[in-house]
Amino acid sequence: MHSVPHPVLYALLMLIVGIGIPVMASWNAHIGTKLQSPALAAAMLFAVGFCMAATYLFVTEGLPSQFKAANTPWYYYLGGFFMVFYILNITWVAPRFGIANAIACVLLGQILAMSVIDHFGLFGVKIYALSAKRILGLALMVLGLVLVLSRPTRV
Repeated sequence: MHSVPHPVLYALLMLIVGIGIPVMASWNAHIGTKLQSPALAAAMLFAVGFCMAATYLFVTEGLPSQFKAANTPWYYYLGGFFMVFYILNITWVAPRFGIANAIACVLLGQILAMSVIDHFGLFGVKIYALSAKRILGLALMVLGLVLVLSRPTRV
């Protein structure tokens, strides 16, 4: 049997994750609108997510005997802040701004952040300098977002 090379597997997993983000945003925006509370919708999403993550942890690794921060700087734990910030905002903004507009702006922020993080090797990641080729690719991605959003308004 032919094994899937890691880069292909990683790319497919991230493609599925990418598909899931606007689906999750749409569902949570709907729940937030129905409940008239983006915060309650976000709390419910995190409760389900916590249960799933805890179940995965216990099934794959078992109950941890201890928690060690391994000399990790405190600000690395703020990833949870950004997740809550994203969920609360996408839940509130998407019904008002449109899911495509909201996600496109998120993608633009990701494109900018990934470029800066990679170029400077921030947070200990491997450095991938911004070359002319990468800048052209990033510009084309941004142009693609602009073109996708310049669609006629549905009545």
